[in-house]
Formats: sequence, structure tokens, C-alpha cells
Amino acid sequence: MADRSKIIFGNKMNSCVQRNALHSKLKYAKKYGDDSNADYSVKLRKNPCLYDPLGVYDIRVNEGESNIPFDKEKGIIVGNIRMGFGHYRISIAMASAAHALGYTPYWMDLNSFPETTCTKIIGAQNKLYSMGSRISQKSKLFNKLLWEPLNYEGFRQLSYNATDQKNSELMAAVFKNIPKDIPVIGTHVWPAQAAIHAGMKYVVNAIPDNWPMALHLAEGSIHTIQTHQSYVGYRILNGMQKSRILKPMPADSLVYTGHYIDHELTANIEADCDRRIARKKDNKPMRFLLTIGGAGAQRKLFAAVIRHLMPAVCKKKAVLYINVGDYMQVWNELCEKYRWLSRAASTHFNDWDNTVKFAEKAIDGDVYGIHAFCHNNIFEAVYCTNLLMRSCDVLVTKPSELAFYPLPKLFLKRIGGHEKWGAIHSAEFGDGTLECADIPHTLQMIDMFMNESEMFTDMCEQIKINKTIGLYDGAYRAVELAFNSKAKN
Repeated sequence: MADRSKIIFGNKMNSCVQRNALHSKLKYAKKYGDDSNADYSVKLRKNPCLYDPLGVYDIRVNEGESNIPFDKEKGIIVGNIRMGFGHYRISIAMASAAHALGYTPYWMDLNSFPETTCTKIIGAQNKLYSMGSRISQKSKLFNKLLWEPLNYEGFRQLSYNATDQKNSELMAAVFKNIPKDIPVIGTHVWPAQAAIHAGMKYVVNAIPDNWPMALHLAEGSIHTIQTHQSYVGYRILNGMQKSRILKPMPADSLVYTGHYIDHELTANIEADCDRRIARKKDNKPMRFLLTIGGAGAQRKLFAAVIRHLMPAVCKKKAVLYINVGDYMQVWNELCEKYRWLSRAASTHFNDWDNTVKFAEKAIDGDVYGIHAFCHNNIFEAVYCTNLLMRSCDVLVTKPSELAFYPLPKLFLKRIGGHEKWGAIHSAEFGDGTLECADIPHTLQMIDMFMNESEMFTDMCEQIKINKTIGLYDGAYRAVELAFNSKAKN
């Protein structure tokens, strides 16, 4: 197996970068162990949340055996990690598309096998990233001097990818007893890199961001991107060794697909947008969906939005959906800040059947007041937002993976520098606002949605136009790429 930390797409890393990459791997191995020679068992089980709607099976490692065999003809692995909610959400889109196309999706979260070196490394990295996200929302100095430069330029460098490639060699053991000819779609670079190191034959690396960064490279896989804007930047590895001109990625290793969106959302775009326009014309309450990600950041901003909208909620001019994911402490903090919130809200906590029924009825029915959602199960916590999207009018979110979803969006201030390109792309395609730099601009945008119809209606109509050009078909195309790669061989 080639050492992918030494040469990246024909670009040789200098000896210092190579030494640092090896040192990083050895440091992790010393701290978390090296299970490269382990012979972990593998079993399949139905995903308690996603099996019924999407036919998803979980791949479990080191937990005994199973009588459920892999479908070597139509099975496809969605490799992911729990790091915030974004990679899980993209994975659900891939599983949804695979199911709609007649394939069998297998869910493989590399951050869910606690006895493995793989999960220990990813878990530690996840804690660091979450902590950085939260600090960045509290400290402008930390954000300016460390967090923004790291997310924007630090992750952009090939030297960062070299270290990641070396570290991900320690993650390959979990793939050992999985059939090597089952296609894999990685919705984070580590599952894609680990799959390549483990000898999986057909790997698609679904790049989530719109800012070209070496962080997302998994040489040996087919890289997919959601926007034409980022294509050239990735092809020429632009700025990934400062100003140096690099050898480009091969043409067949990078493919534009469009946005990674769930089949259920894509198939209902026209009907859902028409309902939004009709509600606006009929002066029905405007429905705002606030979704707080896995890092639990931006609480102050969400609190300001809730307070601003409360008078309109009382007058039945607005409705609030608030999904705090699996972070009950976020809801408790909001209620401590605004004592009236717990009394005013209808809560849908850890009752999945109730949440599903509410989301279904809300598509065609009337909704009033504040509805809060929290689910301890991570799949329910993430998928809740997907279900609520169909009946809401405006999604209030930072410009991360949700920037690509087909409904009107109000963009809050970003957490990482790379996220700003998601808002720029959305604004250019007419389905979202510009990124709001602060609370006053956020509240101004809310008032425009509430008190005017032109901007909101135009977004809805543009979303329908975007569908006709396949903008939201990226998940289907990623799945088809994986199986086309297999068919060619």
C-alpha cells in the first residue's frame, strides 16, 4: 500500500512534512493504541430510527456476529463520523438517495466503536473541534487569531492532509472483515481515507464544503463536490502549498454532482414551495425553523431571534420550530434566560412517534405557537430537522451543510471561515440570504421575511427553477458514481 502522506496527487511532500505526519501517527498510536492487526467481528442490524423510512442497516464492529448477510450486489456503505450534525445529515441524504434508487444503505460511523483506536482518535478530535466552535462564539480574539485562520487556511494546506492520511492508517482496522467490493461513500474524509487504506475497491469521497481545502482529499477515491464554484480550486489544488503551482488532480478523480439532498425533500420541492407561497398569500403565520447543531454554539444569537419573534408568535403571525438536537441543556439554558419560554412552548421531547406525526400533519395543516424538539437518539435528533423542513417556511441556520437544502434560508454568522462560501453560493442561486454579520442584521432579515413577500416568494420560485437543472440531485449522483465505478470493474 502506497504511503499517501509522502506524495499527494504527484506532489511530493518535503522531509519535514513527512516526519511530522509520522510523528503524529506514532503519538496517536502511543496514546490510543494500534489495533492494525486486530480481527474485529462485523455484524448488521436494523437502524432503530432510519430502517423503516430509508431501509438503513447499521454496521457494528466488535459486537458479536449477525445472521444478516451483506448484499454484495446492491449494498452500499455510507461511512461517516459523529462530529457535529453535518456529516450525519449528509449521510442521511446519501442513504435516502440510495434507498430511492433501489439500493441497500449500510450506516458505518467510525466514531461509534469505543474499543477501537479509530473511535478513540476521532472522539478526541471531535471534543477539540466542538470546544473550539464554542470558544469562537464567545471570544472575538480567539476567533480572529486562531479559529478563522485554522478553518480557512490551516485546513487548506497539503501538509495537513499528509498528517491526516498518516493518522487515518490507524482507522483502517474496522474495515477488515467487510467485503471489499461493496461501494463506500464517505461523508467525511476520514472514512474515505480509512476505506482506501483498508483496500475497499470503490470509494466516493463526498466533500461537504464549498471552500477548497486539502483537509477533504482522499487520494484513491472519487471526490464529489456540490458546486461548480469549487471545481477549479480543487482541480489545481489552489493555495494548498501557499503560492506554489502544484500538479493538478486527475480529471476523473473530481466530479461535480450538485447538492447532497434527501430524496424525500427533493421529490416534494414543487409542492412544498407552492404551499409556502400559498401560506404567505393567505397571511398564515410564517414558520421559522431554528436548528442548533451538535457543537451547541450560537445560543446567544438564537435567544435573540426567539425573543424578537415572540410578539409575532403571540399575535399568530409567526410560528417557531426549535430543534436543539440531543442537547437538552441548550433548551434549559434558553428557558432560564426567558422564563416564559417553557410555559409558551409545546415540547416534543424523546417521543419520536409524536414528532413524526406532528411533522406529517404540519405539511398540510395549520400550526401555531412554539414547538420545541429534543431527542437523545442522535439519528432522531438530526432527522427531526429533515422532517420539519417540508412544513417550515424559513430555515434559520449558520451557512454549513444546511446551506445547500432546498428551502428559503436565513443565514446566521458562520462559525468557521470556510462556511461563508456556503452562504455566497446559496445567495447566488437565490435560495438563501447573505450571511448576517450580527444580531441586528439577523433581526432585520427576519422582519423582511415577515413583513414583505417579494424576497420570500422569489426564493421559493427560484428553488423550483433550481430543481429543473438538477441542482439538488447530488446525493443520487454520488450513489450512481459509486455503482458505476463498480460496474466498470
